[in-house]
Amino acid sequence: EVQLVESGGGLVQPGGSLKLSCTASGFTFEKYDIGWFRLGPGKEREAVSYISHREHTARYADFVEGRFTISLDNAKKIVYLQMNSLKPEDTAVYYCAADRVVPSSWYHDILYDYWGQGTQVTVSS
Repeated sequence: EVQLVESGGGLVQPGGSLKLSCTASGFTFEKYDIGWFRLGPGKEREAVSYISHREHTARYADFVEGRFTISLDNAKKIVYLQMNSLKPEDTAVYYCAADRVVPSSWYHDILYDYWGQGTQVTVSS
């Protein structure tokens, strides 16, 4: 059974940092690409970042502006999203998703079949 479990969310002040984790199980981790998405209050789900084992590349949404870094640990089957300089508008539930997705289409959430349950990130003073 494919499972993705996010963790690391919480309440942080503007300008603060959080490191999200997405722990994968039930599939061959190295053969799949991982995306991070978020769903903010009153907003549509949007793509945040992506990392591809197969293409050895990463992608970020424009709004990230260099503040986030995606990385992975193959031995532990974990994908991380380090988020720095957080802003109130980053408040959202963050989800990781997995599938075989080419880099040019990484931001299309419909291309990902496997999703985690999400972790809440709240940026507020």
